[in-house]
Amino acid sequence: MEKQKWALFALASIPLMMTLGNSMFIPVLPTIEKELDISPFQSSLVITVYSVVAIPLIPIAGYLSDKFGRKKVMIPSLIITGLGGALAAFAAWKMASPYMMILIGRFLQGIGAAGAFPVVIPTVGDLFKDKEDVTKGLGIIETSNTFGKVLSPILGAVLAFVIWYAPFISVPVLSAISIVLLALFIHAPEQEQKEKKGTFRKYLQSIKKVFHYNGHWLTATFIIGCLNMLVLFGFLFHLSEQLELRFNIEGVMKGVLLAVPLLVLCTASFFTGKKVGENKKAMKWVILIGNAGAAAGLFFIRTDMKITWMLILLAVTGLGIGLSLPCLDALITEGIKKDIRGTITSLYSSMRFIGVALGPPIIAMMMDSLSSYIYGLLGGLSVLAAVASFFWIRPDEEEQKS
Repeated sequence: MEKQKWALFALASIPLMMTLGNSMFIPVLPTIEKELDISPFQSSLVITVYSVVAIPLIPIAGYLSDKFGRKKVMIPSLIITGLGGALAAFAAWKMASPYMMILIGRFLQGIGAAGAFPVVIPTVGDLFKDKEDVTKGLGIIETSNTFGKVLSPILGAVLAFVIWYAPFISVPVLSAISIVLLALFIHAPEQEQKEKKGTFRKYLQSIKKVFHYNGHWLTATFIIGCLNMLVLFGFLFHLSEQLELRFNIEGVMKGVLLAVPLLVLCTASFFTGKKVGENKKAMKWVILIGNAGAAAGLFFIRTDMKITWMLILLAVTGLGIGLSLPCLDALITEGIKKDIRGTITSLYSSMRFIGVALGPPIIAMMMDSLSSYIYGLLGGLSVLAAVASFFWIRPDEEEQKS
């Protein structure tokens, strides 16, 4: 693993940059609402449109990465992401009514995101032969992703304090950094130097075969990944709105408070990736316990409670999700053969993006008349994830069928 530390560093920059380029808008959404005179639901689309466009494109990017190589997909995708951020920034700077053009810019960012972060996970699997090294590497990637979420509310608040559309300006800068790191430190394995042979039909047949033998646990990991992200982005959106509406907390302090549950999530992801190793039975129980713990934290939250208690309970939820995510990544990556790993992990990433896309608008629609049910719903979804892990993730069967 020591030999590949710079390659892993370059790969880890992608989820960090991509997360910063998306999650930093969460604390800025109320400001965007005021500047553009739009509703909370309309502002939530700034997050949602990014994810919605990525969902159908991610599996295509996964297939292309399996066929032509990971690097050849990631770098063009990062360029598209940077162009989308530049378009949104220019619209906010120069146009009198920039809302639709901002959404188009975010649309382009979503296209780029489809071919960047989801391809990182199979690339980690390509870099390491030892399964324990793969799990550790994935833990670092998930930690980088989560650290981006920790940093993003603070960075977003700081940038918006300078000028409200500064977060859009940062996107092309962040994309350029990742492009340089990939170009310097990621070198295609020998088997990726030439295009992989075989027809698309045979490729689809191999995927069908994987789902025939591994459908139960693959479906479970897809569903749990989706629910984890829905819960995470749902409560972050609600917390961001409440910090301003109920507690009159804005600016950098708001970013710091939003970062509290994310910091716990980041720490849990890092240590889980290091400790769980290649023990798939342990992964199953960590996923189950993590989601059950997340549900416990959510069920105790009341929308009228003091901010201190709300943050403590959301930190518990962050801990649970942080335990779950690295194990899900490892199950997917280690349980699938290398030649179709990109496609399968990309399908998993699509499900995660569905969760990201659904969270903010669902919570926005509930905030007016159903606000008292928000955390009950999120807690119920975490329970559903725990139940799915108990009944559908079966490590013994997986070992026999992989």
